[in-house]
Amino acid sequence: MHQHFLSEHRVRKALNYPDRVEKGIAEGTVAMMKREKSTKKEFEVWVMLVDNGKSRKIISAWRYPGITEPGEPLPETILREIEEASFDAGDSL
Repeated sequence: MHQHFLSEHRVRKALNYPDRVEKGIAEGTVAMMKREKSTKKEFEVWVMLVDNGKSRKIISAWRYPGITEPGEPLPETILREIEEASFDAGDSL
C-alpha cells in the first residue's frame, strides 16, 4: 500500500464510504472507489475485493491519479496484460 501512497485509513474509508461501486475486472470481485483531494490534484482510491456476505477479502488497493467516468471500460492494453498474466499463471500450475 505504501508504494501507492495509501494508508490503511484511506483504504478503510473507500470500503466503508465508497463514492462508487462497480463490478471488478476479476471474476467474482467488486471494486469500490473513493475520491480524494491533495493540495495539488484530485485522485481516486480503488479497492478490489471479494465479498462473501459475512466477510470481505481485499485483493488489491491502488491510487488512480485522476478522475474516471462511471462504467468506463478498461483500455485494451490493460485487458491484454491481465489475460497474459492469467495465462502465464495457468502454465505454472
